[in-house]
Amino acid sequence: GSSPVQKLFWAVPALLALALPLAAALAFSDETLDKVPKSEGYCSRILRAQGTRREGYTEFSLRVEGDPDFYKPVTLSAAPPSYFRGFTLIALKENREGDKEEDHAGTFQIIDEEETQFMSNCPVAVTESTPRRRTRIQVFWIAPPAGTGCVILKASIVQKRIIYFQDEGSLTKKLCEQDSMFDGVTDKPILDCCACGTAKYRLTFYGNWSEKTHPKDYPRRANHWSAIIGGSHSKNYVLWEYGGYASEGVKQVAELGSPVKMEEEIRQQSDEVLTVIKAKAQWPAWQPLNVRAAPSAEFSVDRTRHLMSFLTMMGPSPDWNVGLSAEDLCTKECGWVQKVVQDLIPWDAGTDSGVTYESPNKPTIPQEKIRPLTSLDHPQSPFYDPEGGSITQVARVVIERIARKGEQCNIVPDNVDDIVADLAPEEKDEDDTPETCIYSNWSPWSACSSSTCDKGKRMRQRMLKAQLDLSVPCPDTQDFQPCMGPGCSDEDGSTCTMSEWITWSPCSISCGMGMRSRERYVKQFPEDGSVCTLPTEETEKCTVNEECSPSSCLMTEWGEWDECSATCGMGMKKRHRMVKMSPADGSMCKAETSQAEKCMMPECHTIPCLLSPWSEWSDCSVTCGKGMRTRQRMLKSLAELGDCNEELEQVEKCMLPECPIDCELTEWSQWSECNKSCGKGHMIRTRMIQMEPQFGGAPCPETVQRKKCRIRKCLKNPSIQKLRWREARESRRGEQLREESDGEQFPGCRMRPWTAWSECTKLCGGGIQERYMTVKKRFKSSQFTSCKDKKEIRACNVHPC
Repeated sequence: GSSPVQKLFWAVPALLALALPLAAALAFSDETLDKVPKSEGYCSRILRAQGTRREGYTEFSLRVEGDPDFYKPVTLSAAPPSYFRGFTLIALKENREGDKEEDHAGTFQIIDEEETQFMSNCPVAVTESTPRRRTRIQVFWIAPPAGTGCVILKASIVQKRIIYFQDEGSLTKKLCEQDSMFDGVTDKPILDCCACGTAKYRLTFYGNWSEKTHPKDYPRRANHWSAIIGGSHSKNYVLWEYGGYASEGVKQVAELGSPVKMEEEIRQQSDEVLTVIKAKAQWPAWQPLNVRAAPSAEFSVDRTRHLMSFLTMMGPSPDWNVGLSAEDLCTKECGWVQKVVQDLIPWDAGTDSGVTYESPNKPTIPQEKIRPLTSLDHPQSPFYDPEGGSITQVARVVIERIARKGEQCNIVPDNVDDIVADLAPEEKDEDDTPETCIYSNWSPWSACSSSTCDKGKRMRQRMLKAQLDLSVPCPDTQDFQPCMGPGCSDEDGSTCTMSEWITWSPCSISCGMGMRSRERYVKQFPEDGSVCTLPTEETEKCTVNEECSPSSCLMTEWGEWDECSATCGMGMKKRHRMVKMSPADGSMCKAETSQAEKCMMPECHTIPCLLSPWSEWSDCSVTCGKGMRTRQRMLKSLAELGDCNEELEQVEKCMLPECPIDCELTEWSQWSECNKSCGKGHMIRTRMIQMEPQFGGAPCPETVQRKKCRIRKCLKNPSIQKLRWREARESRRGEQLREESDGEQFPGCRMRPWTAWSECTKLCGGGIQERYMTVKKRFKSSQFTSCKDKKEIRACNVHPC
């Protein structure tokens, strides 16, 4: 739970374990290393006078677990079989040389005097007690008070008589001061993304919270991870963050494991969110992969919404969760991250003050900020460690890129099919479409045309993008399938999947009879979108210490029952009693003073509504696409006989085949120049197809027009004719040189400007836009293959429908 105690210092358990590659380790003998003589003077000589500096040498490492940019509990480690013989660890304020006592920051504490000691001529530094082969050194470091600034932890290691040290590298760690967790958290600024197109990722969640890894007070019953909820979003929207306050949606996930409110909050930020991330709950919390696959979900990111956040509740717990906040999947090189693997430790939502897994509900008032759990929070905490070690990770998340869509930066662009491909999972149905017919993906199935158990039909459609061989017919772009209304199919998804009941709450009183309650939540909602009607809360009576002393709280006898609240049918009645004597210790009397129970009066006689049968459904309100239809019934009984609240009209959606889309073309280009310098010739003009006809729309008219032109008569005198030709050729050559010197877009030809982008072919789910650049004039020196009309395609409206 949240701790109200503000700490000026962080106790930092620092484990120094420095690694050599196996081959290097075997190359050294087991001879005892004489202790390196200590130089006299300031501690800075430790950093200047010992052995060889190895810049960029990465075979030894000083690893910091947790967030290395702030003062937090850290662990420095490396794995055996590598070893080292000696070491030195020192902490300096940033940009200080160590010449003076005030240059050093924080204090070290020795844990094992047989392994470590303070240096005789530099008491602020820690070194080995005896030089021998080892793989692990552990010390404590207490950070300086707030306001000190950044601290540099520097390590050196000894192999025989060689000392390795790095000013900047894996043996140097920079820890920068953070504002107190009660004053907010200073995060790294999120940079703008320069990547192109979109990327698709798969998130896989591996629970590692088990009795073997976390044995203290492990809840053997009902341990689980709640449903995962999150989203890919922009930097203008924060789902949750350390140092921030939990929203109502985050609170419901943290305390109840319910993602419903959180999903509602995410969907309200539709402009800032690209994909809602959802995955099923995991019961129990840890299972071998050969028993059950790890929960996973797919999502997409783009240039503006390149961050992803998610969370899942550790259940049972007061308000403990794991997750990622604003994980940036865009690289500085304008690309998309290939893979992220992150071990997770639990964090506290700041809404409940319980300290154990099954602590009773204890709201934190006022609400506190979200913070990571530590091993020093409370002695009763299942993660408590008196030595302040780091918490063993309880889960691991793997985020792996599985696809890229659209034109990417600095790589070969994907083909047109990939650009317009829907970001939803592809259809797995077998398809006998000829290879010469290029289609888009099938749309989702429409709603069933029948709202009852009578047979109806549903429809899906796709778009024909290209027909490479006109002699081979292409199948239909629409597909129909029989169906029935909701609740009629054997495969109907109208059932709720509920969690197990959470343990009963404590009795409402400490002596006598009271009430207790327990809750459960919806693990999976019906796939047809209907509402779950199963109860999520139960209450029952409970008795605590039946032989309570009358002196604790003396009550009068129960009074007579009041009259029933109803004159006919089912009603309620109450009875009351009074407090005769309050407890001697001055506490409030918790015994109930009133009781209520149901009562039954004679059956009420009412006149039922007399209604006519429903009429047939009206025709759909549209002739194509989506519309509405209605049906009515009449009230046959007289209004003065009683109120009748039955509905008399029903409205439902209806779906007809898509409306035809006519062919769309650009405006005509300018007429070309005459193809003859004298005599009769012709000129042409063209226009481009912006939208092919769909669903039976009007076909495309002609795209090329030609008309005659006549400049002047050709002269019959050959010498004069040749002179005219020479003049005309020199004139054209000069014009060509002038045009080529103006910096045309393509060598050997003059192009018209790009047309405007066409309308997107789809409103959501991924469509395409096109634009064209046509040749205005082609020079005789150019080759036809290098001078031709240009066409560009880009993706649009890639957000899910």
